[in-house]
Amino acid sequence: TTLRSRKSDRRVQQFSHIASCYDQAIGTDEFLLGIQLLRRILLTTHASGTCLEVGAGTGRNIRSFQASKAQRVLMVELSPKMCAQAQEKVQSAMEEHKQNQQYSSSNNKTFATQFVVKQGDSQHLDFCPTHGFDTVVDTFGLCSYQDPVQVLREMIRVCKPNGKILLLEHGRSKSWTWVTDWLDKYAAEHAKNWGCVWNRDLDALLAKVEDQVDITVSSRYHFGTTYYVVCQPKKQEKELALESR
Repeated sequence: TTLRSRKSDRRVQQFSHIASCYDQAIGTDEFLLGIQLLRRILLTTHASGTCLEVGAGTGRNIRSFQASKAQRVLMVELSPKMCAQAQEKVQSAMEEHKQNQQYSSSNNKTFATQFVVKQGDSQHLDFCPTHGFDTVVDTFGLCSYQDPVQVLREMIRVCKPNGKILLLEHGRSKSWTWVTDWLDKYAAEHAKNWGCVWNRDLDALLAKVEDQVDITVSSRYHFGTTYYVVCQPKKQEKELALESR
């Protein structure tokens, strides 16, 4: 067994262990902190066309995708138990959409966003075509991957040249030292319980792919620990030459 597969197995076990209580455990906090609203704003403002969501978890973004211009969403998640919960949410959301279409003629969105849930490792998106997606999304996933930079590189690879990469993430606060000290103090315990390394330096991770992406929107919330980022794949020399003609 390779080291890569052993680490992958441990992550699957960890997230499968918390899958049944995950939504209940974080739901109240997300509501009170306005994270549900940030998810919705990010996706309804920027998601469109054919979308890929990596680290999709239990499907907490499904409703926001439905309210966006997303037409199709491939949701990739490593944990089979989280995939099962996401699939249940998809089914429920689609049934609700049908009912709303039946009883309301004022619904502005005339098409139903289509969802596919797939178990897979976001660090190795071998099943996704290069430049295959209009929008690539990760929300609170970079804290959980063994190699978050590899995930970013894969997100960039599968994003269309004129597409968008959307990130909503945990990270170190650069402006409030006491907050980062507190995150550092409890980081190991939190990672053990939830598989989330909440004190990663998101700026440093993004700097490692700065030759591949341009950051067009970057905001911080919650004492600088929540990162709201919109990126676009950096245009290559050939594209720039064609535009200059």
